[in-house]
Amino acid sequence: MISENLRQNLKDSLFTGIIATAIFLPIVGLRTELNQEKTGLEIIPEWNVTLLLILFCVVGRFIINLRKQSKSNVIANTFSQLGNYFANKGKIFVFSGLLFAIVFPYLPFTDRYLMDVGIMVLTYIMLGWGLNVVVGLAGMLDLGYVAFYAVGSYSFALIATEFDWSFWICLPLAGVFAAFFGILLGFPVLRLRGDYLAIVTLGFGEIIRIILINWYDFTNGPDGISGIPRPTFFGLDFTRNPPEGSESFHTFFNLEYSGMHRIIFLYYVILVLALITNHVTLKIRKLPVGRAWEALREDEIACKSLGVNPTNTKLTAFAIGAMFGGFAGSFFATKQGFISPESFTFIESAIILAIVVLGGMGSQTGVVLATIFLIGFTETFRELEQFRMIAFGAAMVLIMLYKPKGILDQRDPTIRLKGNK
Repeated sequence: MISENLRQNLKDSLFTGIIATAIFLPIVGLRTELNQEKTGLEIIPEWNVTLLLILFCVVGRFIINLRKQSKSNVIANTFSQLGNYFANKGKIFVFSGLLFAIVFPYLPFTDRYLMDVGIMVLTYIMLGWGLNVVVGLAGMLDLGYVAFYAVGSYSFALIATEFDWSFWICLPLAGVFAAFFGILLGFPVLRLRGDYLAIVTLGFGEIIRIILINWYDFTNGPDGISGIPRPTFFGLDFTRNPPEGSESFHTFFNLEYSGMHRIIFLYYVILVLALITNHVTLKIRKLPVGRAWEALREDEIACKSLGVNPTNTKLTAFAIGAMFGGFAGSFFATKQGFISPESFTFIESAIILAIVVLGGMGSQTGVVLATIFLIGFTETFRELEQFRMIAFGAAMVLIMLYKPKGILDQRDPTIRLKGNK
């Protein structure tokens, strides 16, 4: 005789399989490609991959139900042990990770593709740390963070192309413009919180994107901006054939020309920018404004009763978080050499927010781990790229079920009472 719990579990797993079939069959199982005559598309079935995904969902749901029924939450304990381990060994992992990041371009297995992946991971880490100021520390849900990323990119591109200024001059200006837009967003949302705040920030991100598309005379609309100048190494370009009377990087140092020189230089630029973002964030957390952010996150009413001005506190959080997004946007523009509104859609905000939530809101190390998992793995293994959003969804579901505060929800307090360790 099958017990009632097992029968219910089987029915639930079967229903999960039906839903998974309806989702994966048209999306994964029926892949389209241009036929050899290039006259149209032909459908190529991917039944093996589809069946594996459906089987994974069915078995996963069955195991989750068993764990709930047996009251032995193995997954939750695993996440807790992992979080405790990283929290206790934090300094060792930080030092090891920093050392690995420094020597990464010179490792034997590092090629051009891995360097591009490393640059992308560091860019998202910087964006995650910037959004962590608003969401993790100040506790304000921001679904339009990509707007500041876009403002920084377009500010840099427009100033650099119109005035022919260098990257090092345009970089701080892009951060200032993004911070200004962060303050503009902060004023309308001062009285909002929770879902209402999220909706307003989402609308702000879409407003910026629509403006970039429609204001053709200023932003070049959907055609984007091209010819964005590259950064230089103390005035030395990374071109193969420098203009007459000038030197490039490889001629100055008497090196053989290689396209990797510019990629490695860009890698170290974004690494330094990310480390500066992390250092400034950690320092601000210990200042009165940083403690005010965390107090506002915990209880806004109690924060007001203690004499903290919530208006200034929210505005500083939006401005500083937006500034870091602007810095990352300016780097993105100079690396790509071309930007368009298609690079700043809502999905970018969702990815950055997922990184902050999965890593643990307020945790700097958690942002790094989540970025490596969500961006690094899916970009390194190209065959898994099409399953990125599935990985996002599965990771979000597991974290929300078994570790609602994120993988690394344990972090040292900003300030300790005298005598406490």
